[in-house]
Amino acid sequence: MNDRCVVVGAGTMGLGIAYVAAGAGYAVELVEVDRARGEAAVARLGELWDRAVGRGKLTAEQAATNRSRMTLRGALAEVAEGPDVVVEAVPERTDLKRTVLREAEALRPALLGSNTSSISIAELADGLARPDRFLGLHFFNPVWAMALLEVVVGPATAPETTDAAVALAGRLGKDPVVVRDMPGFATSRLGVTLGLEAIRMVADGVASPADVDKAMVLGYRHPVGPLELTDLVGLDVRLDIARTLQAAYGDRFAPPPLLVEMVAAGKLGKKSGQGFYRWENGVKA
Repeated sequence: MNDRCVVVGAGTMGLGIAYVAAGAGYAVELVEVDRARGEAAVARLGELWDRAVGRGKLTAEQAATNRSRMTLRGALAEVAEGPDVVVEAVPERTDLKRTVLREAEALRPALLGSNTSSISIAELADGLARPDRFLGLHFFNPVWAMALLEVVVGPATAPETTDAAVALAGRLGKDPVVVRDMPGFATSRLGVTLGLEAIRMVADGVASPADVDKAMVLGYRHPVGPLELTDLVGLDVRLDIARTLQAAYGDRFAPPPLLVEMVAAGKLGKKSGQGFYRWENGVKA
């Protein structure tokens, strides 16, 4: 296959999207302006392919083929026009995303999507020449393991664009849900509600993070507790989402002071090595 997928941003979500796209046969261009971060993402992708081989999920030949499909770019200006898909996966800041999306649209992709987990698709589409080709493609962490893809339809999104996004989900091995453009969509609005309340419980001394998580895993059959999930997503990401939802729905989404303090202290979860848990080499200690 010669289909091209461009992923902008080599953070946790971007490299995950790049991983599944390469596995689905796309020639993937991973765009990251921070060279060190980009190189670290490529190294992490190599580890993921090696681990997949070790677990029998891929053959060595399949892993090598997937590696060969991956190219690191330092800027969107290095990408040729006409990709089949562009997915923006930069930090959850409206101004940054809008700048990146306008630049990405100039490449004339058949499908343009944002991996935003909370920002209005209509707001992000403002300034695009073809908002009908744009929608939300909200993946879940870790992308290679999570089956869900939330397809967020904006007010200007064309039906054929939604159809293309649903088809993309199938090719990537994801099971899509199609939701209307509302702040927090469906998953973030519900997930953040649970996560913020769990943080308040820890701050109030109700229970330890481990026991709060155990209660939800054993009592409600959640695959992972809300505080460990917050560590995986990133406390800074959760804080950004909470503030977006607070602006839309009021103080029921106000971030707890403990969350604000931990982010200010650099305790961002798995990616920093410390959050509600301590992480060593990507593993909860």
